[in-house]
Amino acid sequence: MKLIHVVGARPNFMKVAPVLHALGHYDAVRQIIVHTGQHYDVNMSDIFFQQLGIPAPDVNLEIGSASHAQQTAQIMARFEPVVLEQKPDMVLVYGDVNSTVAATLVCAKLLIPVAHVEAGLRSGDRTMPEEINRLVTDQLADLLFTPSVDGDQNLLREGIAAEKIHCVGNVMIDTLVRLQPQAEALWPALQTRFELHSSYGLITLHRPSNVDEPSMLGTILATLNDVAKDLPLLFPIHPRTRQRIHHHGLDKLAQRIQFCDPLGYLDFLALQAHASVVLTDSGGVQEETTYLQVPCITLRENTERPVTVDVGSNILVGRDMERLLEEVARILQGEAKLGAIPPLWDGRTGERIASILHAL
Repeated sequence: MKLIHVVGARPNFMKVAPVLHALGHYDAVRQIIVHTGQHYDVNMSDIFFQQLGIPAPDVNLEIGSASHAQQTAQIMARFEPVVLEQKPDMVLVYGDVNSTVAATLVCAKLLIPVAHVEAGLRSGDRTMPEEINRLVTDQLADLLFTPSVDGDQNLLREGIAAEKIHCVGNVMIDTLVRLQPQAEALWPALQTRFELHSSYGLITLHRPSNVDEPSMLGTILATLNDVAKDLPLLFPIHPRTRQRIHHHGLDKLAQRIQFCDPLGYLDFLALQAHASVVLTDSGGVQEETTYLQVPCITLRENTERPVTVDVGSNILVGRDMERLLEEVARILQGEAKLGAIPPLWDGRTGERIASILHAL
C-alpha cells in the first residue's frame, strides 16, 4: 500500500506524526509526505518536524502565503502532477486548512481515495474559511476519522454513509501524550527565562475576527492588560498579530503583558501544562488544555470542538470582555472548571487509524 500524507500548516504536523509512526510498523506500507508549504518559515515549520520526529518531506510544493482562492488553486495545480506520478492507493489529509481541501479536490477528480483525519468537526459558522474546507472535504472523502462522537453525528446528519465513519479519538492528543515528558523537562528553564515564579496565564490569538479589526483587537488587549494587574500574562505572539498591533498603534494598551516570539511545540506544551489559565482562539489549544485539565477561556462565539466545552475545561466567552474578566476572577478564586478527558483521547488514535487502513 502506498500512502501520501498531505500537510501544510503547524497543526497538521502534530496530527500526521502519530499516524506516520503507527503505520511505520507495517512493512507493506510505503509512506510519502507532501508539504504544501502553506505555512513556511524556520520558526513556524522546521522546528516542528525536528521536535515531532517527522522525516523531511519527500515533496515540498513551496506554495507560500496568498489569498484563500489563490493558495487553494496553486496547491491543486502543483499537487496534481505529484499524484499522477506517484499513483498512491490513498491520500491522507488532516484538519481543515486549505491544503486539505485542495488535495481532496484533486484526488476526487482523479478517483484516488481520500482519508480525512479529524473529520466531522463543525462550528456552524460559514464565515470561517475553515468551516467551508471541512464541509467540502468531508463530502468528498472516502474514509472519515472523527475525534469524538459529535463528529459522527454531524456527518450522519449531512448524509455521509455510516460505513465511511470511524470514531478513533483525537490524534493531536497522541502527540501530546508522547512528548509530554520531554516538554516537562524544559519547564525549569522556561520558568527562569520568563520569570514565571507564581501563577500565570498564557495567551494565543491569531483569528482574523480578533486581530484584523483594530477596535476589537484594542478591546481584547485592554481587557487582557486589566487581567495582568492580578495575573502575569505571557503572550507568544504570532507574527501577523504582532504586525497588527504595531500597525494600529495598540502597543500602549498592552504594557503589562509579556510578549515573546512564537515557541516550538515542546516549549508551548510545557507552558500550557503549568498555566493557571489559557486564553485563546485556537482550536488545537482548546483540545490540549482539555486533556491537560487546564482552564481554557476561548475568545470565540462558537467552536468546532464542542466536546471541549461539554466535557472538557473550555469556556466560550465570545467578544464579551466582562464575561472574560468574570471567568478569570473565578479561576483566581479557586473555582476553575477542569472538566474531564473525552473518550478515546488516550494517545492511541494513530494506532487505530493505522489498523483500519492496513485492513483495507
